[in-house]
Amino acid sequence: MTVLAIDQGTSGTKAIVVDPADGIVGLAEVPVHPRYLPGGGVEQDPGELLESVLSAGRSAVAQADRAIEAVSLANQGETVLAWDPGTGQPLTPAIVWQDRRAESLCAELGGHAEMIAARSGLVLDPYFSAPKMSWLRRNVETGGVVTTSDVWLLHRLTGQFVTDATTASRSLLVELGGRDFDGELLGLFGLAGERLPSIVGNDEIIGTTGSFGSEIPVGGVVVDQQAALLAEGCLLPGMAKCTFGTGAFLLSNCGGDPVRSTTGLTTSVAWRIGGDDTFCVDGQVYTAASAVRWLSSLGIIGGAEDLDAVAADDDDGVLCVPALAGLGAPWWQSSATATFSGMTLATGRGHLVLAVLQGIAAQIAELVTAIGTDTQAPLTRLRADGGLTRSAALMQACADILQVPVDVYPSAHATALGAAALARLSLDPAQGLPAVVGTWSAAAGFEPRWDAGRAEEFRSRWRELAATTYSAAR
Repeated sequence: MTVLAIDQGTSGTKAIVVDPADGIVGLAEVPVHPRYLPGGGVEQDPGELLESVLSAGRSAVAQADRAIEAVSLANQGETVLAWDPGTGQPLTPAIVWQDRRAESLCAELGGHAEMIAARSGLVLDPYFSAPKMSWLRRNVETGGVVTTSDVWLLHRLTGQFVTDATTASRSLLVELGGRDFDGELLGLFGLAGERLPSIVGNDEIIGTTGSFGSEIPVGGVVVDQQAALLAEGCLLPGMAKCTFGTGAFLLSNCGGDPVRSTTGLTTSVAWRIGGDDTFCVDGQVYTAASAVRWLSSLGIIGGAEDLDAVAADDDDGVLCVPALAGLGAPWWQSSATATFSGMTLATGRGHLVLAVLQGIAAQIAELVTAIGTDTQAPLTRLRADGGLTRSAALMQACADILQVPVDVYPSAHATALGAAALARLSLDPAQGLPAVVGTWSAAAGFEPRWDAGRAEEFRSRWRELAATTYSAAR
């Protein structure tokens, strides 16, 4: 079953053609360009998103030069736009998951936060879809429909009006494990009466598309982070992965029983297969590769490829909380700002680079601790994917500070490979997840070099510094 899998992400769209015998036989990547606006706005041009999907997909298919049996799309998750369902034309820019302009709207709903969390499994925050959808309706456009970006892209490809269970579970508009949008939640966000898509499973064929040649079934659609969790074989409760992209996203499989977090994490659908849900608990680090790009913009490094050459071997007491876009879970402090401490005249650029990498790792460590508290199953090993896994300095910092081994996924295409696995499953659901996912061996492994005492001392100092980044910002 040769399939085309498209990963439409924040900074680019990737398409791969996967052949069961030959592996990846077609690959194309097309950049997209988010716009960062005053007041916390982050937008994308929907036309650029669609063109990137079409051009990447067509290039990958042309390289593969063989028949394609199915197409799958992995999406950004919480990015939204308004569009005309009659013509398919966008009516607004795409409001990206990083956008913070719905802060005041969330503040208005603060009295309902506990109910919203109990019902949806999520935290009331502009990160998720509903606040951005409501903000669009209040401030930009009342016409057409307002949906997540996957609904629009799938409509343009197939003519269908659907989203998948994983994406819907990131909206704040669906009861955790629910099969349809929740009327009370819609009412709270001022979205009652909106035309909303059908919610499909992750192993379903939703329609066909002629955008990449002859009419091809489209199936196995999924949100990006859950696709990566699947690709990395985290099929059992307690297994976890972290994707190091624009942000860093930690997800842990919690099985068929949704964990209700008491630590500020969120719970959503990992995948819906054969009508049954597997859930995951997760947390986000808002700036990972984006923090590295910030270092590059200042001239401290030339780019991510310079991290290991420039990073110092020891931090010399320099700490960093790289909260350049606020702090995500478990703090949910959007007003937090980045800070360095411990600098002297002896501090060099290598110390700053290492401190940023350790600051990313320290946030992930806080998420790991919170997941252990929620699930009563401490993490014993972490699987990692994404572009920043090429930095041995970052991966070693994660192993040292988390105090667990880190296994690096051998492909740079985890999200697309997860979508490809679901595309194959949609063609033949009887195969089951283990068969379509397969096995893999780590490209690199990192064992902790710090002892537990040093790790805890570092984390204690880092937590104290993190607290100042949002208490001072209030």
